[in-house]
Amino acid sequence: MNDLPLVWIVDDESAIVDVVSFALETQGFRCRSFGAARPVWTALREEIPQLLVLDVMLPDLSGMEFCRRIRDSTTVPILMLTAKGETRDRIAGLEAGADDYVVKPFHPRELALRAERLVERSRAKLGAEVSSGDLRLDPAQSAVFVGTHQVVLTPIEYALLHVLVSQQGTLLTFGQLIAKVWGDIERGGNRDLLKTAIYRLRKKLEAARPDAGALIHSVRGRGYVFTEPDSITGEHGV
Repeated sequence: MNDLPLVWIVDDESAIVDVVSFALETQGFRCRSFGAARPVWTALREEIPQLLVLDVMLPDLSGMEFCRRIRDSTTVPILMLTAKGETRDRIAGLEAGADDYVVKPFHPRELALRAERLVERSRAKLGAEVSSGDLRLDPAQSAVFVGTHQVVLTPIEYALLHVLVSQQGTLLTFGQLIAKVWGDIERGGNRDLLKTAIYRLRKKLEAARPDAGALIHSVRGRGYVFTEPDSITGEHGV
């Protein structure tokens, strides 16, 4: 059995596929490429890779729409490829469920590092079990429970919540959260990454406990703090 992590590259530009494959295979990944969305959807019925590298523009389906469909059925980490300067595409991809992004043209080493971090995060068991009220994070299962109800999170969302709950009541700056969750220094666009992940996380927690107050509070221009419901007054926007 091959223990190398499997990455699926979904892009219809052969030159991009070649560059991505070379960068990842050099770092010890196995790669399989797809030129369109539909074959990927079929293949997912048989196998789940450790990472998807997904282009925004696909010939048969919008990359963002495809990302949403994947995210509805699996928590596989998704690294989105976006065109340079197209901020709307980057944010739309993150809102659709992507965990990170690389802007074209990209340096192969950067792509490989970001892929490594996503795969490592998805495999990680983060520390001891932590809880707050009826919210419990079980690192043995990388699972989150509200009472007896399990909340399905992506590896990045789980890592983000684990950091926040572990230091509940403490303001964590944007830079601290980016470093702890993505293993990265703050760069252009990383706040979009963090804010979108917080937005998705809030929505999932609020859906599981609709009658409770917000748990993740924003401190304008600084960062986020996790508290017991309604224990502080603050701005809840991202």
